[in-house]
Formats: sequence, structure tokens, C-alpha cells
Amino acid sequence: MKKVFKLVGFASFAGVFYIGFTTYPKLDLISGFSAKSIASGHFIDNRSQVMIEKGDNDINLIDLASNEIDQKDNFATASVYGLKERKAIYRPGLGATLIDDNFDTSKPYEIPKRTFVKNNLPFPYGNNEPMDTVFTNVDYGKLNAAVANAFDKKGAIEKRTRSLLVIYKDKIIAEKYDTGFTKDSKILGWSMTKSITATLFGILAKEGKYNINTPAPIAEWKNDDRKVITTSDLLHMNSGLAWEENYSTICDATKMLFLAENMGRVQLEKPVAFKPNSHWNYSSGTTNLLSYILRNQFKTHQEYLDFWYAALIDKIGMNSMVVETDMAGNFVGSSYAWATTRDWAKFGLLYLHEGNWNGEQLFDTGWAQYVATPTNGSRGDYGAHFWLNAGGRYPDAPKDLYSANGFQGQKVFIIPSLDLVIVRMGLTEDAKFDVNGMLKGIIGSFKK
Repeated sequence: MKKVFKLVGFASFAGVFYIGFTTYPKLDLISGFSAKSIASGHFIDNRSQVMIEKGDNDINLIDLASNEIDQKDNFATASVYGLKERKAIYRPGLGATLIDDNFDTSKPYEIPKRTFVKNNLPFPYGNNEPMDTVFTNVDYGKLNAAVANAFDKKGAIEKRTRSLLVIYKDKIIAEKYDTGFTKDSKILGWSMTKSITATLFGILAKEGKYNINTPAPIAEWKNDDRKVITTSDLLHMNSGLAWEENYSTICDATKMLFLAENMGRVQLEKPVAFKPNSHWNYSSGTTNLLSYILRNQFKTHQEYLDFWYAALIDKIGMNSMVVETDMAGNFVGSSYAWATTRDWAKFGLLYLHEGNWNGEQLFDTGWAQYVATPTNGSRGDYGAHFWLNAGGRYPDAPKDLYSANGFQGQKVFIIPSLDLVIVRMGLTEDAKFDVNGMLKGIIGSFKK
């Protein structure tokens, strides 16, 4: 019997040792994700710690973290069984930033200058409530049923939709929010932020200040094989640079988001793995490199910070949006933009109207066609920092649909042929949430 106990004890010790050995390297990422999520959700959207832990942090391994909010000094900390404590500090105007021990919290910092245009216009060109509009070609019974079906029934936790908004001909025809969320709730778009970053290049191109078809302006690449990589290659995610994006393990993407001081330099320092424009490889590092390139287009950091808001975000009234920065002060263009569902919809409407916002052309009409044209190697699924339906990803939606997509099912769908923008925010990917079914139901509510 003693021998059995010894064997059981040894097996238990071995099991604990194995779990600890395999998990310990991930602790920086686990506590880093948790601290950042707690700080952002609480200070940007006023969510309680409990709400964030039960929602945003309800992810395998992330739920191991213990968290604490310091309301006085505006930061959150997280650790796993007391190990690998990480801190994220919130600064108004810059959102929450995951920091390391070398970060000087007392150092002065610049924040973007914001412009909030006040007018008496209804949504989307103003912030007044939208006008009531009834379209005779819409079956509102079917539409409302399709929208309701996107949400969990009481007590269920499967679909996890937080908000769903349908806009037809610039008018809101359906809008629904889950318990705890309203039209004023700011929700993280994750990789929808990539589409925001790309749009800034379209704006610079229209102004004649940037040519995306020439080699990317990176001094470190001028004397090696990377010197031929264009900004267009980067926008298409087919630069040929080495990159691993696998969030189930420690990879280039997770190390960048949860360990790097200057996220824009992580992809910059990678070698060439393929010939440019020959191999599509999704890379959050590429988008942060684009943010880094944008920074270098301006003489001062203040000009860079202001440009994102003055040229795009505040220009179209996305006044709720906050784009967060890394420790170096650059926008995390791959992942960290927060906004209300209605403001995310305004971004979709800008593309629906091919860059025209209430009479002002922000980017050339050809830019909308550019981002929605399939890139080499993507099988019709990807354009230039936008996802496409050209390859039939959603069989019951038009092929001209394209979208800004983010982790856990954040979507801004643009459907030019139907004059539709659909925004869905939630916590579930395609495997658990039937995106095609949602689109089919909404589109099916239009009478032929």
C-alpha cells in the first residue's frame, strides 16, 4: 500500500511539475493579458473588475490570473499564483499600456488633441439620435428575429454577442445590446484596428504625401533583400517577412503584444522568408510596423498622435474612439482601438461611400476598391488590411462584402451592393457563432 501511495505521490508531483514547467513561460503573457484587459475595460469603459473577469478574461489560462485595480493611481496589476506580476497603467488620451519595470511612470507624455464637432445633425453625420425611417422593402419582423437570434437566450453562454447594429441607406434599421451594454459602451475592436491603420495611408496618398507602391521607407532595409518590400506589400500582408501568429502559444504576436517596448520594431527586425508579393501571411507585427512608418512621416510625436484623430477618427465623428499606445508611445495599430458600436459603424459607412463623408472626400474612391481587391495567396479572403467574401467565406452573402475583423468575432461588414453596414461585437469566433447564418437572416429580411 505504501508503494502505491508513493507512486501516486510521485505521479502527482510529476504532473504538477509538468504543468508548471510548460505553463511558467506563459505566465508573462497570461498576467500581461489580464492586467491590460482589466485596466482598459475599467478605465476606458467603466466596467467593474467582476464584469471584465467574467467576460473579457474568461479565456483558458487567462482566468488563472488574480487581478487588482488601483483607482487612485490609474493602474491594474495581475499575477498567476503570485508569480510574474504585470502592471498596466491608464493615461487619459492614450488608454492603458502594459508596462515593464523599466518604464518611467513619472515621465511627461503627450496626448492627442481631440476635436469634437457639435452640430444638430442626426446619426451618422452628427451625434443626435437617428431619424425614424421605415423602408417598405424591409420585413421588420424577419429582421428583428434575425437580430434577436444573434444573442443568447436568457441563461445561455454560447453566442455571446454584445451588440448588433444594422444600417441601411445611412439609417439604423436594427440595434440591439446584451445585458450590461448600451449604445454608449466602448468595445475593443481588436484587429479591426488594423483597418483603421491602413486607412491613414489612403488619406496620406490622397493628399499626395505618400506612395504605397514604392519601397517602404525603412533605413535598416536599404542594404539587404528587404529593400524591395513596398508599403503595398505590407498592407496586403504579403511582404515575405518571417512572422508567426498563433495565440495558443508563445509566438511573435504574443511576445510583441505582451513583452515588447516598441511594437513597431518587432516585425521590422525579422528576416525575409519569402519573395514579396508571393506568400500571404497574416501578421499583427506588420500593422504595428505600418504604425511605426506613420510615426516617421511626421517631424514631431505630437503631430503623429494628432493625425490619427484629426484626419480620420474625429473627422467622421468617431468621438468615443480611443487608440491605445505601446511603451514607446506609438499607437498599437494592430489591436487596441476602442469605440462604441455606432462609431465603429461610422467607419463602415465611410467605406460604403468610398471615402466620402458628408460631402468631403477623405480618400480616393479607388482606395476602397484597393482594400477590397484580393491579395495574392489569400484565396479571395483578404485584401489590404480588410477581409473579403470574394472567395465565398460567407456563402449566403454577396461576394462584394468586405469587412474589418477582430479577435472573438468583432465585425464591421460593408456590403456595397445592398447599401448595408452591419456591426457585430462579441466574444465568440465563427466556430461557435454562425456568422453566415446571421448575415443570411439579415439579408433575407429585404423583400425582392
